[in-house]
Amino acid sequence: MLFLRSLVFQIVFFLNMFALMIVWLPAMPMRRQINQELGRTWGRTTLWLLEKICGTKIDWRGLENIPKGAVIVACKHQSIWETFVLPIRFPDFSYILKHELIWLPFFGWYLLAAEQIAIDRSKGGKLLPQLIAKSKKIFTQGRQLFIFPEGTRRPAGAPPQYKFGIASLYAATETPVLPVAVNSGLFWPRRSFIVRPGTVVIEFLPVITPGMEPRDFFEKLSTDIEGASDRLMQEALAKDPSLAEIIAKGRASAEISAPAKE
Repeated sequence: MLFLRSLVFQIVFFLNMFALMIVWLPAMPMRRQINQELGRTWGRTTLWLLEKICGTKIDWRGLENIPKGAVIVACKHQSIWETFVLPIRFPDFSYILKHELIWLPFFGWYLLAAEQIAIDRSKGGKLLPQLIAKSKKIFTQGRQLFIFPEGTRRPAGAPPQYKFGIASLYAATETPVLPVAVNSGLFWPRRSFIVRPGTVVIEFLPVITPGMEPRDFFEKLSTDIEGASDRLMQEALAKDPSLAEIIAKGRASAEISAPAKE
């Protein structure tokens, strides 16, 4: 039954995404906020499909911590789930994405229309200055920037691997940072076809205001996010002990992919 529900969801998930992109075509020449609404609509409909097909619900926590205006939203990244959920709660958002994505038909066109930040990763050492310059521009517009501080999805239970770039961006732009914790990797693990029933929690933590030393900020951010995410995973485990298998697999995969130590 779990496999069948996941199969139906995966099919409908992509059909829904493509259908929305076709329906939204007339709005593409309009202002960015209208095109951003496509992302929010995709998120809301996907959450509905998850609940109705897979029995996977959402629990929003800490909404009172979301500030108005410009903010860096630094979210734990365990699953594709948070990529379509985050836009629902922010009025004028921007993702950081690799430049190649904008060349994808339809999908890339909407990214451009919604004024997302595309970066050229081939520039190496020039990447951070490029990111800081583009971020400052959107912050002057009062927009919200989504960042996954580990750079990529990490399995639930895997040791964290935060990148210091988030601290450099925080210091250079003097922008508040909103830490976000999730337990999504327990229910829709990365690279997994199976979606499990249960309640995915996303928790917005207290904002970290500008002015901290970069190293102190970096340690506080990682501690806050990891502590809250671990708490959310333990909460889910208390309700469904079978989820321990997901955490064990996450730890094992992290050990296999970790570079060997001499």
